[in-house]
Amino acid sequence: MMIAKERKYAKIQSPLPGPKTDELLRRREAAVAGGVGNNFPLFVDSASGVLLTDVDGNVFLDFAGAIGTMNAGHCPPRVVQAVQQQAERFLHTCFHVGMYEPYIELAEKLAALAPGSFAKKAVLLNSGAEAVENAVKIARKYTGKPGIVSFTRGFHGRTLLGMSLTSKVKPYKFQMGPFAPATYKAVYPYPYHRPATMSEEDYARFCLDQFADFLLTEAAPEELAAVIMEPVQGEGGFIVPPKLFVQGVYELCRQHGILFIADEIQTGFGRTGTMFASTHFGIEPDLITLSKSLAAGLPISAVVGRAELMDAPHPGEIGGTYGGSPLGCVAALAVIDQIERENLSERAEQIGQRIRSHFEKLQQQFPVIGDVRGLGAMCAVEFTDPLSGKPASAVAASLVRACYNKGVIVLTAGIHGNVVRFLTPLVITNEQLEEGLDIMNESLAEMYAKA
Repeated sequence: MMIAKERKYAKIQSPLPGPKTDELLRRREAAVAGGVGNNFPLFVDSASGVLLTDVDGNVFLDFAGAIGTMNAGHCPPRVVQAVQQQAERFLHTCFHVGMYEPYIELAEKLAALAPGSFAKKAVLLNSGAEAVENAVKIARKYTGKPGIVSFTRGFHGRTLLGMSLTSKVKPYKFQMGPFAPATYKAVYPYPYHRPATMSEEDYARFCLDQFADFLLTEAAPEELAAVIMEPVQGEGGFIVPPKLFVQGVYELCRQHGILFIADEIQTGFGRTGTMFASTHFGIEPDLITLSKSLAAGLPISAVVGRAELMDAPHPGEIGGTYGGSPLGCVAALAVIDQIERENLSERAEQIGQRIRSHFEKLQQQFPVIGDVRGLGAMCAVEFTDPLSGKPASAVAASLVRACYNKGVIVLTAGIHGNVVRFLTPLVITNEQLEEGLDIMNESLAEMYAKA
């Protein structure tokens, strides 16, 4: 019988869920819409760095980071201070009515950081889905063309247009149509599932040929405003596409006068080892959508792009009442300062190397670990039945639940839910990371001991 190690960080002090959590679950059931999903029966009382403390006093290592929102960690002191100082001056004036310097400063900063040697401008909004919606509006306004191409397994939000561009039907789109017209889906590479007879380079070329054919069979380039692509797919399973494919699609867009939108909502702000994942692929997107880790959890998003594109909409055609809130702006500026000051992009690469090395070693012990992949600290483990080759979704779900019971919060991804993804805050220490990985080892070993 395996004996659990004494933990320094993860501390489960009561049965899960605890009594206070049980009471809140009852209230939640009575008051909150059933369509709002929850991964765990967890109510947070406080959070700091990579640690979450629930209302019953249990402490968890957060390997989910609010689905990639907390690259700078929970409650970074300088972010909290910036928000407090701003809250004492004014909370909201609506930028359309009363402008304020932090909006300008953040737009300047994002334009300077985004890939591309050309002049850039930004618009600040509220959420990732809203950034996607506005990027499409800008692309259509500039080109005068309606068509938008997204990719299989892609995720771009839960709004009507976001759902239309998103690939997975359940839980995001089922019985919620009809969807926005003039949206098309091309095939996105899945290197782990490439034919055994193909080399990685041959597979990349094959996928690129498929995309070129798509422009002949599914959507005429003359009618396409933009292609929107996640440089690394998030909800789709943390799939890293071949560089040759991304560059090839980018070049085809250039040739046909199609704009290239990089959806960096989950990949941005140091997660992949660079400030933006697009840099890994050597491309300069026309438009980039940003949100999640931009402001350490405060709701804000952005579209950054070529100045002439951003100026295509007339005044009043983009924006919104709460877009670029003062609190979000100062938080984002503090987050960017922290990422640069603490070299969190470099730290992301170190975290990713540790996670991938850890699970690559475990593949020998647990053949159900089919693939270990990632870019920087955007890492994932795909579980596959070693005999049938089918997705081992139940294994991934069981592992996530077992980790929760031991004090580690981690999420699944992929259309089959058989991928476990890592979105740890980039401020995680090596000691915290190793403890979390040890708990995952222990959980896997116990699962297989029972099998």
